[in-house]
Amino acid sequence: MLTGFYDAGIYIYALSLLFFISDCIRRNQGAKRMGTGLLVVVGVLQGGALLIRAWQESMLPIFTPFDFLLLFSFSLVIAALILNWVQRSEFAVLLLGIIGFSAMVLNRLWFAAGNNPLRHWETVHGLLILHITLANLSFAVYTIAAVFAGMYLFLHRRLKGKKWSDTVRRLPSLELMDKYTYLLASIGTPLLSVSFIVAVLSLISEGKLSLLLDLKVVATLAGLAIYYFFLIRKRSKQHSGQVMAQWILIGYAFIIFIFVLNTWSDFHRWTGE
Repeated sequence: MLTGFYDAGIYIYALSLLFFISDCIRRNQGAKRMGTGLLVVVGVLQGGALLIRAWQESMLPIFTPFDFLLLFSFSLVIAALILNWVQRSEFAVLLLGIIGFSAMVLNRLWFAAGNNPLRHWETVHGLLILHITLANLSFAVYTIAAVFAGMYLFLHRRLKGKKWSDTVRRLPSLELMDKYTYLLASIGTPLLSVSFIVAVLSLISEGKLSLLLDLKVVATLAGLAIYYFFLIRKRSKQHSGQVMAQWILIGYAFIIFIFVLNTWSDFHRWTGE
């Protein structure tokens, strides 16, 4: 049943993207409404898949890489549906859709639903639930921030080159995208900070102090430093919006790098060792 829900979600997600792409290429309210309707169906199917995983595991389905990416993709679908009500957000919705769809497909190809790599962390089970939930939320928020930062750089380059087009006219203003990026970074950074603190506390509770020097722990601290640097510099207004958008993308690339580090991390290794 899980495979059926998941695969149906992938196929309908792909169809939804086709309608959103059609609307972005040339204004088409009918295509936009159809894409939105299909995206709602995707959200329902993903929610169903999460419920099935919760029933199978008898717990919140967040501990495996499969569950983490499924919840991440579901979060992006919800965010896209919310943004769909915001004016001039078509391209943000499309980009979030592409990222969420890619996460679903790669998840289907790379991971299985079982093999919980954190099963042996029983004494800090509650802390891990909080840690992973906050990390997932921060990942989703940072993704949305990166989308707006990328759109900011695109629009800035087009305006600087005086290259007007329908795409340019359909994007939010530079000021608005800069505001969205800062707001999202201001939300994602505290979420990741608390998640990191909880992770450190879980290591101390388990008496695994050696893991404080684990590559993933160190990389997460470095990633947080990048975002805090952005927030401090943004408040001091010492750099242009273009530079700040570049820092957001650098920070997001680092966040993806941190996620990939699960392969080599002893904190929660994907192999479950």
